[in-house]
Amino acid sequence: MDLQLTGRAFIVSGGSTGLGHATAQALVGEGARVLLLARRADQVEAAAAGLGSSARAMSGDLSDPDIASAAVTRALDEFGRLDGCLGSVGGPPPGTVLTTSDAQWRAAFESVMLGTIRLAREVVAGIRAGGVTDGSLALVLSTSAVEVFPGLTTSNGLRPGLGMLVKDLADEVGPEGMRVNGLLPGRIATDRLAALDAASGDAQAAQAAASARIPLRRYGSPAEFGRVAAFVLSPAASYVTGSLLRVDGGITRGV
Repeated sequence: MDLQLTGRAFIVSGGSTGLGHATAQALVGEGARVLLLARRADQVEAAAAGLGSSARAMSGDLSDPDIASAAVTRALDEFGRLDGCLGSVGGPPPGTVLTTSDAQWRAAFESVMLGTIRLAREVVAGIRAGGVTDGSLALVLSTSAVEVFPGLTTSNGLRPGLGMLVKDLADEVGPEGMRVNGLLPGRIATDRLAALDAASGDAQAAQAAASARIPLRRYGSPAEFGRVAAFVLSPAASYVTGSLLRVDGGITRGV
């Protein structure tokens, strides 16, 4: 299938590692150009270099109110157009309802909720400014948008709200031909998941127990997520919008 991505341009936040980098690899592999945005300058520059001439690097944290706008300006300057973004802000730290402090809630809200909203708002403006009429945004949420993930209270509290905002924004920009979707990764073998498993005290046992609950009996790979994300961002998915797509091996126990 031709995803019709040749020459298109995207911002990929969280683009130096994990799900963001896997998506950038898939996009570049299909002929797109990407601006990788991530917090650590050394990592994001190395990641962009590894993708070749189709990638650019920018360091910054989406909890900074000015970074999303700066990234859109940079993408338009570099590529002359902006077709959309993969918005991935990473996950907040573990915790429970009773142990999570006000400061931790505020930090998680600033990054997970406001960081995503700012990026979406600025990318929509950039799509319009570049004259693109079929832009596409994919926001990385989590299966915690639809099902409680034990031990990740801030994610459980914030991701469902972002899930509703996906539909809200899709309604708002749909008449312009723009699409907005949410991606709900389950247990994908990223560094973050490895850290969560290690926090149990026995990473190998934690992975085995979790895999036993997944219908496919294994963790997903970042590349498997990246291929889904690239498709959702592409014109090949031109009638998919306002949806929350699970990339979870079937682990979510709901319809």
